[in-house]
Amino acid sequence: MLEPLLFLFILLGIAFVAKNQSLIIAVLVLLVMKLAGFEAKTFSFIQGKGINWGVTIITIAVLAPIASGDIGFKDLSGAFKSPYAWIALISGMAVALLAKGGVTLLAEDPHITTALVLGTILAVSLFKGVAVGPLIGAGIAFAAMKIFELFK
Repeated sequence: MLEPLLFLFILLGIAFVAKNQSLIIAVLVLLVMKLAGFEAKTFSFIQGKGINWGVTIITIAVLAPIASGDIGFKDLSGAFKSPYAWIALISGMAVALLAKGGVTLLAEDPHITTALVLGTILAVSLFKGVAVGPLIGAGIAFAAMKIFELFK
């Protein structure tokens, strides 16, 4: 009971130092849930469904400019005339495929999340990185592990 609370308070301190609003909110929500006694089934439910919820929210945010009319077919067709747009297209595809591997890794090996979260926190707090969450980190780790296995 004490160790998870201590861990969460340490993460909260790091989040405040790093000025990482997403991490602050996430830790505070988990602390409130834990202290209110909602942890029994709630945490396992969130762990099982949370990544899908996050992906859905991110997808909504990415599609919002289309829904608002800020991006239309004209923009889409014009984008393919630029070599940078093709680089962005390929990068978007690569990231999506890496994230797919990340979902697999987190489902098969959830303890890896600790190292991914720590790496994200360190990058944000020490190097002014942006916390995009453990999913893409897990995807990169998954790809690196598969490559490592090839040479093992």
